[in-house]
Amino acid sequence: MSLLDHLTTRILQDGPISVAAYMTECLLHPTLGYYTTRDPLGPQGDFTTSPEISQMFGEVIGLCLAQSWMDQGQPSRFILGELGPGRGTLMADILHATRRVPGFHQAAKVVLLEVSPELKKKQAETLREYAPEWVGNIAEFPDLPLYLVANEFFDALPIRQFLRDGDSWRERLVGVSAGSLTFGLGPRTEQSGLKHRMDDTTDADLVELCSAATPILTTVAQKIATCGGSALIVDYGDWRSLGDTLQAMQNHKHSDPLENPGQADLTSHVDFEALAGAARAAGCAYTRLTPQGVFLERLGITARAQTLANSLEGSELEGLIAAHRRLTHPEEMGNLFKVLGLYPAQSAPPPGLDS
Repeated sequence: MSLLDHLTTRILQDGPISVAAYMTECLLHPTLGYYTTRDPLGPQGDFTTSPEISQMFGEVIGLCLAQSWMDQGQPSRFILGELGPGRGTLMADILHATRRVPGFHQAAKVVLLEVSPELKKKQAETLREYAPEWVGNIAEFPDLPLYLVANEFFDALPIRQFLRDGDSWRERLVGVSAGSLTFGLGPRTEQSGLKHRMDDTTDADLVELCSAATPILTTVAQKIATCGGSALIVDYGDWRSLGDTLQAMQNHKHSDPLENPGQADLTSHVDFEALAGAARAAGCAYTRLTPQGVFLERLGITARAQTLANSLEGSELEGLIAAHRRLTHPEEMGNLFKVLGLYPAQSAPPPGLDS
């Protein structure tokens, strides 16, 4: 049975499902889900993340976390964590860049949150010399200072979508029509979680909610507020969500989110305001939302690129220049991707970010 057959049967039996339920089935179904059945990254996959573009991304982030560790008194034991580590490329670059920071590796325990069996295998191979541990839930991270990165993690969490209808909302649902999946709308309802959006929306505006993000962010923030550490959340999105941002990527091209369920990556733009609100409620400080390009430039990525360029020529040099541009230029990933930092209220924010 294909995932399309499974979803069609479920909807015909039980009725239309939320966009969140649809995303969850498409991405995480135990035997038919996108993340549970493949390695989606790189040229042979469906999309490429910043760590796969260039080692420079992970190197400057690693030095940022190491400096934050030093600024907080170099705790003798801490967790170096990552949410959704992909192939382990980012963590490997972080560890490579920090290998000469005195005491950092000796104090660090690498802990990864990953649900994909296929990607766990890749991570185990990439990081075999660092003896990483895996958890399936953020609550399983040990109660130690936590220095964490989440790159393109929150964008893959399931969202619900709501269309404003007067002083109420109608949820966007996935149903079946003429044998195909289709979008429809549920009945008018009150949504307490959207009361604050009545002031900046009008009829027919679509707003997205990611309820799955709140408990994850809250737990991270509580650990940092209580035990120390810092977190870097890097993703595409903005301070407040407005409009339909659900998208599917297959073979490095955009596709219809309802076509080929389980065969394409489904993501949405991150509502950073909601993440910051969860951090604040947990007693954790957060930084200003900063474009990725600005963040990386503040951390010295151009100087790093110039150092690497000294030993390159021809196509390799051209590739380095293209990677630097892709990561930092406003018309590429530089403005689309944003960075939010978390840190204890009594400490300095992570380097490259402002309080």
